Amino acid sequence: MHRIKHPNVVELKEVMATKSKIFFVMEYVRGGELFAKVEKGKLDEDLARRYFQQLISAIDYCHSRGVSHRDLKPENLLLDENGNLKISDFGLSALPGQRWNDGLLHTQCGTPAYVAPEVLRKKGYDGAKADIWSCGVILFVLLSGYLPFLHENLMKMYKRRISIPEIMENRWFKVGLTKPVAIPAAFPEEEGERGSSSSAPHSPPFFNAFDLISSMSSGFDLSNLFEEKKKPGSMFTAKCGVPVIMSKLETVAKQSNFRVVSDDDYKVKIQGKAEGRKGVLAVTAEVFEVAPEVAVVEFSKRSGDTLEYDKFCEKDVKPALKDVVWTWQGESSDDECR
Repeated sequence: MHRIKHPNVVELKEVMATKSKIFFVMEYVRGGELFAKVEKGKLDEDLARRYFQQLISAIDYCHSRGVSHRDLKPENLLLDENGNLKISDFGLSALPGQRWNDGLLHTQCGTPAYVAPEVLRKKGYDGAKADIWSCGVILFVLLSGYLPFLHENLMKMYKRRISIPEIMENRWFKVGLTKPVAIPAAFPEEEGERGSSSSAPHSPPFFNAFDLISSMSSGFDLSNLFEEKKKPGSMFTAKCGVPVIMSKLETVAKQSNFRVVSDDDYKVKIQGKAEGRKGVLAVTAEVFEVAPEVAVVEFSKRSGDTLEYDKFCEKDVKPALKDVVWTWQGESSDDECR
């Protein structure tokens, strides 16, 4: 939710944690659930269209930030005091890093009446396209007052899926349309990845205490509740400044006969020169600043074979970075910490 600053999405203000509790400070939305209106029957067409326009605008922005909601339904659409729609409950949402090597999501989740057929097929699915299916079901409910799918043949009903640009070009959708202005993104460095013309950030991405706890402590890792399998990754804390780390990472790439495909100030993308068992191995290393002379570095496999990636980390990366690493995630390093 920190990635998404849009007028039609409930804003996450702050996250705090104690040893036993995690607190989310969120925007207060006074108008209740859209579901309460639908329960009373179908909505006026103009009103339904306005809600749908706001929903599509917000979901389009979520997808542009790499976020798939995966549980869109009237119960998760709130209304503010001015009657504007606000998307809430991102508890089942997914990010690009949760995709498998096939580029798809595989967790079966969502609400049966609103979930897309392919989510139930156990063959992987595109989270953004699954959201569009749910938006279509919501529009049907708003205009009719009842659900289109109420039986076990939901999977057989799937034929095709409209895209968001096609929705936005629809004549019915355009009636009375006003386009909200999205608030600038919380993570400007990600805008650069999507081809934004804005300049690169002048400081590395910052890890606050909660980010550090949730990333480095297995006790706070809740990902297995939602994803049975995810791309392999490695993470370590470093006891030096960001420029030193970036230089070390580029040296590792050259010594391992990898080439630097692309890099910005705080991310290095390296790629092998030879074909492996599952194509060319490609790895991304991203640096997050915790404090001066303290940083977290995260490795993730973008393509290639998992065993080859693990071997690369163990045989090439770890020995080469030994003098800057404080501790690797999941490994004990009492001597270094002292």
